[in-house]
Amino acid sequence: MSSMTTRAAPPSTQTSASATGLRGLVADWSSDRQTFHVAWGKAMMWFFLLSDTFVFGSFLTGYMTVRMSTTVPWPNPSEVFALHVGGADIPLLLIAIMTFVLITSSGSMAMAVNCAYRRDRVNAARLMFVTAAFGVLFVGMQAFEWTKLIMDEGVRPWGNPMGAAQFGSSFFMITGFHGLHVSAGVIYLLVVAVRLLRGKYDDPLAAASQRPSPGGSEQASGGRALAHESKGHYQIVEITGLYWHFVDLVWVFIFALFYLW
Repeated sequence: MSSMTTRAAPPSTQTSASATGLRGLVADWSSDRQTFHVAWGKAMMWFFLLSDTFVFGSFLTGYMTVRMSTTVPWPNPSEVFALHVGGADIPLLLIAIMTFVLITSSGSMAMAVNCAYRRDRVNAARLMFVTAAFGVLFVGMQAFEWTKLIMDEGVRPWGNPMGAAQFGSSFFMITGFHGLHVSAGVIYLLVVAVRLLRGKYDDPLAAASQRPSPGGSEQASGGRALAHESKGHYQIVEITGLYWHFVDLVWVFIFALFYLW
């Protein structure tokens, strides 16, 4: 009688057997599990940058469409953006300096991320301050460029005395939107750098991990692991770097399509 009795499979075995194929995939995605081993903040930054790529892409596509379809001559960027130095007009001098500053800031940001990987928060914060200074310099030169076009050349968003009226609207929309991103990036860099220097991203239980816990070693280790997931690393520096590198990359396309074309 007992030999004919079949023992029911454990619940864990039944669950693992049923969680296969498409049903298992749906169960994993609908449960509170980490499907991809990517930090939440980094994933959200990538989503934001992807959406921002569509915005900048729409602006540049609209600009190219307007430029190719207009019947009025488009102003020559080499003449419009020339800088008068030493009695001569040097084409695109200011734009070249702005591009050099922004690319250099990308290098300092990369070094800050490298310092963060090595948990050198002081040098990481210093390099982020340097990157922010480059960003302020870029925005200042852009403000000078806008002032020159508005006050000296008479360019307006609704008109342009040097040719096609769409030149002003395209220029102020694209460069202004990018300048807004650079300004936001400078604030972002400064906030993260200050918090980094103050130790806001350090593990609050790093010192306590060396002392025995009255609640038991298992409970203490669980608390330390939970704290380490939220703090104890400087991944925020890498996330900030993603945003800054994106701003630099967008400028490369603006420089190529608006100033060199």
